[in-house]
Amino acid sequence: QVPLVESGGGLVQAGGSLRLSCAASASGGTFSNYAMGWFRQAPGKERQFVAGISATGRYTPYTDSVKGRFTVSRDNSKNTMYLQMNNLKPEDTAIYYCAADFVPVGVREVAHQYNYWGQGIQVTVSS
Repeated sequence: QVPLVESGGGLVQAGGSLRLSCAASASGGTFSNYAMGWFRQAPGKERQFVAGISATGRYTPYTDSVKGRFTVSRDNSKNTMYLQMNNLKPEDTAIYYCAADFVPVGVREVAHQYNYWGQGIQVTVSS
């Protein structure tokens, strides 16, 4: 098990910024061995890949709709992954989830390929 806890969500006006954090428990093993991902799910929609980061931080894929606005990063010394979200739009409103899986190389972009998930955190962007 890799307990994950998201924080940093909330309500923001369009054009604003938020930074999400995903903290992994040290009891879950070596954080630097895990690839991480951010997903989001809006009401009535499927869970969507947003961004990911490989174990070393070398690979950082994004979904097209957030490229140039969102930045994913990680600090392995703090067992934490981040998602900096700038120029937020109402369509970014969703519950955001972080996910982890033991992937020494590369990043997975499909939800069912991840074994460990956080509880989710609400992000609401008002127009």
